[in-house]
Amino acid sequence: MRFKTIVAILQNEQDAERVLDCALPLAERFESHLVGIHAEALPVPYTSATGFPDTEFLQVSAEMNKERADKLHAYFLKRIEESGLSFEWRSLESFSGDSALTGISSVRAADLIIAAQRDTGGDPSADVDTLVYDAGRPVLVVPHDGPLVTTFRRVLLAWNGSKEAARAAFDALPFIAEADKTDILVIDPPESLDESPEAAGAEIAAALSRHGANVSVSVQKSDGSAIDDIIQSRMAESGTDLLVLGAYSHSWLRQLLFGGVTRTVLRSTNVAAFLSR
Repeated sequence: MRFKTIVAILQNEQDAERVLDCALPLAERFESHLVGIHAEALPVPYTSATGFPDTEFLQVSAEMNKERADKLHAYFLKRIEESGLSFEWRSLESFSGDSALTGISSVRAADLIIAAQRDTGGDPSADVDTLVYDAGRPVLVVPHDGPLVTTFRRVLLAWNGSKEAARAAFDALPFIAEADKTDILVIDPPESLDESPEAAGAEIAAALSRHGANVSVSVQKSDGSAIDDIIQSRMAESGTDLLVLGAYSHSWLRQLLFGGVTRTVLRSTNVAAFLSR
């Protein structure tokens, strides 16, 4: 399995640099078709003091949006033309102006989506939370700072036996099969009569190993510690450069109650994260 169609979500100049630094090497390695997506907000009609639409404001807004989109398009072309890859560019418009939200329908035919981690400072970043939840395709989230690795040698798979975790594990097979080592981390496995806690993760480990992956299983009890803290500690101990995680929401009100581990990954994890659901 190879990622033959990769979509890069480019919300702003900072996102574009980080995302393309990741997307281009991967597209070259997998001989992929790379799609760049950027969206601008539709100008909001304001009325003048006399109650008529402020056409001058609309025109200025439209021109600024076009200038920003053209600048990102030019940057995308400059980066990709040097590589000789197959590519296309999609410039979109929506009321939100969010490249991730606006591009949802475009990404569903992709093998892999690459987007930048949400940043609390600077220009508004794309809504990667909703992208992960609604795209129906795996998303590789690029950290907003720190070293950027694209040849993943140490993979950590957070495994809890859920359908989301299973989807993520097999979606990430191209990376897992190439890695030097994949550590399957099981936290607080359920005890049952037919399976001991120590055996948790053995079946997924065997399945991945049949694809040529070098895997090991670690079982750990939380003992009151937060799951995301345990994962972060394990990543630091093992030198993880890719976290594979099944993304989920505890509630249909996902904007408010997005899973705690998923939220941490989407905002502050300092390595690339591969999420599916």
